[in-house]
Amino acid sequence: MTATAEVRAAGDALVSSYDRALPQVYGYLVARVGSPAVAEDLASETFLAAVTAIEAGTLREPTVAWLVGVARHKLVDHWRRQAREQRRLYALADLTETTDDPWDVHLEVGHAHHVLAGLGPHHRSALVLRYLDGLSVAEVAGSLGRTVHATEALLVRARRTFRAAYETERDPIPAEQPLVDAPPTEPPPTDPRPSNEGGA
Repeated sequence: MTATAEVRAAGDALVSSYDRALPQVYGYLVARVGSPAVAEDLASETFLAAVTAIEAGTLREPTVAWLVGVARHKLVDHWRRQAREQRRLYALADLTETTDDPWDVHLEVGHAHHVLAGLGPHHRSALVLRYLDGLSVAEVAGSLGRTVHATEALLVRARRTFRAAYETERDPIPAEQPLVDAPPTEPPPTDPRPSNEGGA
């Protein structure tokens, strides 16, 4: 069998086994990530890796076991990305630096991204470039057209703004409640004198 025929045969085998393999690959992933959307993305990456391997001629028999093994690697990569993102967000919030006022909070990634998106453009761009993209302060300064000193000051203000917004949205101040219930409203007293309507 020629190389082209082997690639075609492996591709046909992947297509024919897709309906049987997908539930097993997806089930493996969703049980470990807990998010159907993430599991779907990782499953798609798994089958895309199979197609790439078939086209490269390194995969001749795409079995379910092989696909689950690839899914395992995709899952590990996902966890590593999450860990890197968590570290960067903690750095963004200034949690890893020694300060006189340490911020003792478990940073929620989803909420942190929501808060970040709500910041002003200057603060948001500085924080994203520095902590999520991993640029140095000098590189951030070059990207923003600022001096290094001005960028350092901007980052300090941006971190403070991020922290204040995160805490405010995470723990909203409840509306004040009256200490005692207001007394019920009583109808006005009726006039005990007889009415003069109808004449004397």
